[in-house]
Amino acid sequence: MRASLRSINAMIPAGSSLDEALRFYTEEMGFSVVWQVGNMAGIEREEVGFNLVVNTNRQWAENASFSIAVSDVDALYAEYGRTSARVGPLEEKPWGRREFHMIVPSGVCLQFYQAGT
Repeated sequence: MRASLRSINAMIPAGSSLDEALRFYTEEMGFSVVWQVGNMAGIEREEVGFNLVVNTNRQWAENASFSIAVSDVDALYAEYGRTSARVGPLEEKPWGRREFHMIVPSGVCLQFYQAGT
């Protein structure tokens, strides 16, 4: 019998302070803390979850990116445009989806998209 893959929960560099990362993800991005142990924490918002891990290697963070499907990219763009992150423009891409990206304080790139709009 072959095992089936069920979900993915990415490990995301949190920078040097887990407390600061948790504040950003909860207060500015609407995530909730599911668990926290030592230098790691699990967060989630609806069906998306991340494991934040303290990491001071800025090069690792700046080379990490994640693409996240959303139900209403326009509403999320308006919401996240008010955060302290660097938020790029909302664009219609030639591959058929509207998307924007943001660089969170640790340097990680999160891309949000809605297909077929």
